[in-house]
Amino acid sequence: MMDRDLLTYLEGYVTEKRKALFQKVLAQRTKHFTVVLEDIYQPHNASAVVRTCDIFGIQDIYAIENKYTNKVSRHVAKGSQKWLDIHRYKSDCDNTKQCLLDLKEKGYQIIGTTPHNDSCYLPDFDISKKSAFVFGVEKEGISDYVKENADGFLKIPMVGFTESLNISVAAAIILQDVTSRVRNSNINWKLSELEKHNIYEDWIQKSIKNVDKLIDHYRSGLK
Repeated sequence: MMDRDLLTYLEGYVTEKRKALFQKVLAQRTKHFTVVLEDIYQPHNASAVVRTCDIFGIQDIYAIENKYTNKVSRHVAKGSQKWLDIHRYKSDCDNTKQCLLDLKEKGYQIIGTTPHNDSCYLPDFDISKKSAFVFGVEKEGISDYVKENADGFLKIPMVGFTESLNISVAAAIILQDVTSRVRNSNINWKLSELEKHNIYEDWIQKSIKNVDKLIDHYRSGLK
């Protein structure tokens, strides 16, 4: 967290309209739900999910990169990746295991998205608990490790011949449903004041060109 005077100094380089927009968006941001992308190798799919998270107010995305690098297409994401916190797991160790352990330490239940087992239907899903929705690699779906260690499973009701949806479509349907329901509930889904402040500081810095030079200039004037 930067000191108040430095933040005020940087705010001088951001329009009032943009600062007001930041506050408006932050009021709708949540960490009650988060999204996990496990080995998504098609950039347009990952990018579409990133864009969907921004649209529905999801602040955090967890990207597991065991086999494939999770790349974001600026054309598809429309710059939304700039305003989200993307946590990447791409070391040589078991990235899926480490990601799930970290999420559980943060109080999330792990929910695998899959139509192939005794999953809970989306309309029946309990939104009261902090939940991390895991979306797996195209075709194969979530890994065996996720299936063995998830706290529950979720599926979207389907009545046609096809039993699966594109990952970006599935994410959009799920997030629209759960975020709409949680916002019309008594659940404490909003960011804390400290979380909002920290994200606001980050967004202010991301809005300014050559921000590092400005910060150095500010600090040199204090010497």
